[in-house]
Amino acid sequence: MKVLYSIIFLFFCYTVNAQVNSDSILIKKIFDEELSNGQCYENLRYLCKGFGKRLTGSPIAAGAVEWSYHKMRSYGFDTVYKQDVMVPHWVRGATEKAHYELGKSMKIIPVSICALGGSIGGEIKGEVIEVKSFEELRALKKENVKGKIVFFNRPMDDTKINTFGAYGGAVNQRGRGAIEAGYMGAVGVIVRSMSVGINPYPHTGAMRYSDTVSKIPACAISTLDAEKLSDDLKKNTRLFFQYSLYSHTLPDTLSHNVICEIQGSEHPEEIMVMGGHLDAWDLGEGAHDDGAGLVQCLEALRLFKQMGIRPKHTIRCVFFMNEENGLKGGLKYAEMARLNNEKHVLALESDEGGFTPRGFSFDATGDTLARLLGYNKTFHPYYMDDFHMGGGGSDIGPLKEQGCVLMDLSPDTQRYFDFHHAATDVFEGVNKRELLMGAAGIAGIMYLLDTHWEEICGKQ
Repeated sequence: MKVLYSIIFLFFCYTVNAQVNSDSILIKKIFDEELSNGQCYENLRYLCKGFGKRLTGSPIAAGAVEWSYHKMRSYGFDTVYKQDVMVPHWVRGATEKAHYELGKSMKIIPVSICALGGSIGGEIKGEVIEVKSFEELRALKKENVKGKIVFFNRPMDDTKINTFGAYGGAVNQRGRGAIEAGYMGAVGVIVRSMSVGINPYPHTGAMRYSDTVSKIPACAISTLDAEKLSDDLKKNTRLFFQYSLYSHTLPDTLSHNVICEIQGSEHPEEIMVMGGHLDAWDLGEGAHDDGAGLVQCLEALRLFKQMGIRPKHTIRCVFFMNEENGLKGGLKYAEMARLNNEKHVLALESDEGGFTPRGFSFDATGDTLARLLGYNKTFHPYYMDDFHMGGGGSDIGPLKEQGCVLMDLSPDTQRYFDFHHAATDVFEGVNKRELLMGAAGIAGIMYLLDTHWEEICGKQ
């Protein structure tokens, strides 16, 4: 009997090792093909230079939708279509202006600002009050804030190794700052840009208003000017700031998610989706956020087609619209999936920039998560074996309630917030080899998960 058990064990080890070896060979071929003949870098160049300022609802965003649709069709996928979605249409208007006056000398100091996405326009002048938190602001009496401009100057935490953690610790002042300041009677709000470094570029991003609080114009100030302003406030008992915003909101407009897929050979009714968001803020070209993620996912599907890899499950790529200021594309996609009784088993998003890929993050439970994390060794040769518990992106988040496993590509994060939502986010800021590595990694992980999905989920 012991001999029989030994034979069974050896046969099992042989089978597993043979499968691992087979996976490794195919994934190596994927990386070889992408690093030799990849197309995503040139696709990104065309997207950024042809449709850089892809602000939701704009004519440029509409042009990007059409380019995406025709690019997908050119690759000969099984299905390509556009999915209608109504989106907000905020317009920045003319270039913003700002300066402040230094105390008794009345010296004029010019400042780099930009309207936060969703802000109303207006010409504002008032005395500045600097705070680091909502708690600090609330501790002031309303009579001490009324008629003044609140300056939120809490920096991202430099000690956080994962800069997205630092972002999460500071971004609430951008999102909710106008509400908190408006409640206290302020006439305007200035928010330190969400950037780890000290630089002269203001970083925009979405903000919110409340129906119960008066709306006030909200802008971001560059980290360099935030430091200067803070220093000057310490030296001057009274400092007056003046800024002009020209932004406004138009009625919602029709836009589209753009979708393509290769149908599964064994389980076509089970969908594995990957993608990123097509819209981008209008200060730069949306290269890292999120042009890189888009072209990487499209490239992964193209590699399947190019290399003759026929997946067991339907593999779908989605270019989501309106992640930046509304998430309408992601919500509409999940809504239509529910209405059409589509079964999504896995969703991957790439929305952390086109930097050196380090691994993947997973939002799953129990044994499924443990099995997913166990596949990291296959990606060790590509320095992409950091598999960890975490989550997916904003666009795929609404699929979670349908029992879908979420995941994302996890690149190195150290430089991301040099570009995020700023004029610096241009095509020239993306390294070709880093971008290609990420695309190959996505293709590789999608192949691996498609091949082994039943054992990952514990199915017989």
